[in-house]
Amino acid sequence: MSRSLRPTVVIVGRPNVGKSTLFNRITGGRRAIVGNEPGMTRDRIHLLAEWSGRPFELIDTGGIVIGDEAEIPAQILRQARVAINQAWRILFVVDGRTEITGADRELARLLLQTGRPLTLVVNKVDVVSLEAGLGDFYSLGIEQVVPISAEHNKGMAELLDLVTAGFPAAGQAPEDPVAPEGAVIQVAIIGKPNAGKSTLLNRLVGAERAIVSPTPGTTRDAVDESVRRDGVTYNFMDTAGIRRKGKTRLMAEKLSVIMARRYIRLADVVLLLIDGTEGVTALDATIAGYAHEGGRAVLIVVNKWDLAGAKARLPEFAQRLRDELKFLDYAPIEFISALTGAKTGRLFPLIRKAYEAAHRRIPTAELNRFFAKVDLDRAPVPAGKRVKILYLTQASVAPPTFVLFTDRAQQLHFSFERFLINQFRRQFDFTGTPVVIRTRSRRG
Repeated sequence: MSRSLRPTVVIVGRPNVGKSTLFNRITGGRRAIVGNEPGMTRDRIHLLAEWSGRPFELIDTGGIVIGDEAEIPAQILRQARVAINQAWRILFVVDGRTEITGADRELARLLLQTGRPLTLVVNKVDVVSLEAGLGDFYSLGIEQVVPISAEHNKGMAELLDLVTAGFPAAGQAPEDPVAPEGAVIQVAIIGKPNAGKSTLLNRLVGAERAIVSPTPGTTRDAVDESVRRDGVTYNFMDTAGIRRKGKTRLMAEKLSVIMARRYIRLADVVLLLIDGTEGVTALDATIAGYAHEGGRAVLIVVNKWDLAGAKARLPEFAQRLRDELKFLDYAPIEFISALTGAKTGRLFPLIRKAYEAAHRRIPTAELNRFFAKVDLDRAPVPAGKRVKILYLTQASVAPPTFVLFTDRAQQLHFSFERFLINQFRRQFDFTGTPVVIRTRSRRG
C-alpha cells in the first residue's frame, strides 16, 4: 500500500503504556483522552505536528491486544493495521516501569514483519534507576531503543530528532491532495450512543475510519476525516456518544462528554443524528440544545430509516420531530440509512447550504431597504410592547446577528422577534442556521 504524501508517524502499543500522553506531548495539545483506565483510546486519531521545521502527521491508535477475539479489541487491531500500512515510521511504546510482557513480544514480532522503520519507545523512564534496565528491551529485536518520559517531557527532543530525520522540510513536501482552496467546513456528528454516528462517518468518507459496534458508547475520542466533494472540503468529526451525567460512570465516558461538547463549539455545521427506530427522546432534545445554544448551523438527520419500516410514517415522524424540537424549526430534516448509504449523498449540499447561510452577510443598505417593505402591522405585538425601529445592521455571522436600533431601551417582545426572524429567513434564506436579534436604544 502506498504511503501518505505527508510523512506519517504511527504510535502503537498495548493498553495503558502512555500512547495518548506521548501523542499530546508531541502535538502540544489535549486532542486525545488521557487517564489511568486502560483502553481510553479506541479509534485512531490524526493531527499535524512539526519538529525543527519538518511537518508530519501523527496518528494515535487504540491499545492493541494480540489474540483477543472480543469485538472491540479486534476492531482496534484492524484500525491500527490500516494506520501501520501507511506509516513512514512506527513508534512502538512500552512501559519502562514493568517487565516485558507476552503481549509486547507478540506485537513486536508483528511490527517487525511489516518492514516499516520501527523505533521502540520505552516510556515512563523518569528516574535514573529505571534506565539501568533498558538492556532487557533490546531482546525484542528492535535496533532503535529510546527511553523517554512523555509525562515529564524527558527525552522528547532526542526522540523527535530521530523520528523526523529524513523528513522533508516545510514547503518541500508534496501538496496535500485534500488541502482546501478556501475555508474547510467543520462538521460535527452528534447524537446519543448507538445512533449510528460512526457508521455515518464511514459512509461519508468512504472508508472504515471509525470503529462500528452495536455496543453503545464505542466511540470515546472525537475522530475526524477530511473529504473533498465538488470543490469543497468537509472535515467530519465523529464525537463520542453523549449520555446523561448520571449514566456516565466511567471516567472515559465523562471525559468523552467534555470532548464532544468541545467539538460542537469548534464545528461550523452540526449533524444531529436521531435513531429512526426509537423516535425522538428527551436525550435527543438535550443534545440538540448543545448545538443550538452554541449558535451552530444544524441539520437533523434521521438514521436507520430503512429499519423503521411500517412502524414509521415520514410526515408523522417529521411532525413529531418539529413538536419535540421546536427550537430547531430552522433545521432541515433528512431521512437516511448510514448502513446502506440511502440518501447520505444529499447531506453534502445541505451542509454546504447551511454553512453558507450561517456565514451570509447582508449589506446594511440592502437590509434597510428590505425592512422598509416589511408590514410591521402584521406583527403580533401586545399593547404597550411595540417599539419603533429606526434602522438595523448586521453585526456578525455564524450565527447571523442583527442589531436593531430603537427609539427607547426596551427588549423586543418574543412574538415580534420571531416575526422579524421569519421575515429575514424568507428574504435571505437563512436555512439551517439560528438567527440572533439584539436591540439597542439610539439614546443609549
